[in-house]
Amino acid sequence: MTAETIISIFLGIGLAASVGFRVFLPLFALSLASYFNVWDLNESWQWIGSLAAVVALGVATVIEIFAYFIPWVDNLLDTIAIPLAAIAGTAVMVSTVANLDPVVTWSLAIIAGGGTATAIKGAGASSRVVSTATTGGLANPVVSTVETGTAVVVSTASIFAPVLAIIMVIIILIFIFAVYRKLRPKRKKS
Repeated sequence: MTAETIISIFLGIGLAASVGFRVFLPLFALSLASYFNVWDLNESWQWIGSLAAVVALGVATVIEIFAYFIPWVDNLLDTIAIPLAAIAGTAVMVSTVANLDPVVTWSLAIIAGGGTATAIKGAGASSRVVSTATTGGLANPVVSTVETGTAVVVSTASIFAPVLAIIMVIIILIFIFAVYRKLRPKRKKS
């Protein structure tokens, strides 16, 4: 495996993790990176670097970000976004991975891309449900701000410093699983 292939995998995983926070923002970042020739995408994904894709994904990103600041609408969006995150996480992984057999690429995309995006989106949706239940939705804009900020930082790092992005993703996943372990009910020993 070449360094280019490893870096492309890191880019894909970083963007997939960002998809777990905001579905359209990492796609928009990837579109901008392709449009400005920062990253070359697989041949079948060249369309994402077109001006039409940049505009469409930019509009979708702005709408998604603002919609998450509306309590109760954000919970509805999470319901829709969990399956979308799996699809988008898989898609960004497929679009960025270079020099691998298609079977390996798709397997990696489904497991690492879709899996990472779904795990993060599920954790985010759970935190929003808790926020809604405990504060009546008043704290949800704070949760949304943190999620959007994290998506921006991880997407930017993925494009410009993929090695840093993969470290950030590992830290995020460790944090999510640590919180999950603390919150899950303890089993009674018999």
